[in-house]
Amino acid sequence: MKLNKSILLTSLALIAAAALYRLVPNRPLGFAPQIAMALFAGSLIRSRAFAFAVPLLSMFVSDLLFEVLFAAGISSYNGFYDGQILNYVLLTSLTIFGFFLRNQKTTGIIAASFAAPTTYFILSNLLVWFGGGGYGHPKTFNGLILTYIDGIPFYQGSIYATIVFSAVFFGGYRLINSLGLKGVKSC
Repeated sequence: MKLNKSILLTSLALIAAAALYRLVPNRPLGFAPQIAMALFAGSLIRSRAFAFAVPLLSMFVSDLLFEVLFAAGISSYNGFYDGQILNYVLLTSLTIFGFFLRNQKTTGIIAASFAAPTTYFILSNLLVWFGGGGYGHPKTFNGLILTYIDGIPFYQGSIYATIVFSAVFFGGYRLINSLGLKGVKSC
């Protein structure tokens, strides 16, 4: 499978922009473009390996930047932490939702913009709780519920972000195609 040059350049630009966006101070909890990027990559990029790589690389570049800033004493957040690999796996797996958006119908994009962050919320908080009691809560049913409650601000932010960034990514793609610009096709 040959990658279209414009898709490759667009993907690299998305990776860089999303990685840098995560460094924006005081953004709402969970408000980041990676879930929308996973949906967009899954819908547009025919190579499944490359589609999975786009959100993964974005997270890695962003975390690497956080780590450098943390080591330099500029940021209070370190980029790499225990259990991070599960976060990478969960986020990257959301690309599967994008595979169902190959026709890029608006209703499907809206549905996926709710389903993907909801799936991430359910699984990530379950894993946080399972891995250590989550936010200091005991490994009981009540502790699990408290872990989900603690995750609600992140969940809300991720839904808003996925809707906004999906509109930007998919809407921008449609706009470019409607203007008849050459070379912008799925690959």
